[in-house]
Amino acid sequence: MRVKSCLIALATFAAAAVATAASAQTMVREQKVITSAGARAMVDACTAWAEKNHMVLAMSVLDWAGNLIESHAMEGAGANSIDTALLKAKSALRWRRPTSEMNQVVRSGQNLAPTFMRDFPQPGALPIMVDGQMIGAMGVSGADGEKCAQAAIDAVFKTSKSSATQ
Repeated sequence: MRVKSCLIALATFAAAAVATAASAQTMVREQKVITSAGARAMVDACTAWAEKNHMVLAMSVLDWAGNLIESHAMEGAGANSIDTALLKAKSALRWRRPTSEMNQVVRSGQNLAPTFMRDFPQPGALPIMVDGQMIGAMGVSGADGEKCAQAAIDAVFKTSKSSATQ
């Protein structure tokens, strides 16, 4: 009888330990984070794309929490370009979509929230997605900003993904 009581107590303890471990796992998640090197590589790729297309741009890269990781203005960029790129990146991050989409939503009257939430829904920024997870956003001030941001995302994350599988 005493052995049976000990076994029941031990089984109860083991079950509680397994349940606690399982519930602890549901209380946290893993978040991918863009590194400084990744953000710098994006700025370099966007700059190369802009030079190839004879454009002068400014860029800002934010991490998933909205912290500025990298910022760059090409020689000759307008005085307000860095601020504009940063505002665009923040908007893409908040809405988790290209700012060109938010621009259309605001213009059509579907959702006017970005206009009073201090967002800047002007085309030129994209969320940075890796394996279905948003790791940040890149805002580009100047013509074809979203094309430049997409070229940077493709250059940095599609290249590293293909080399990782080889």
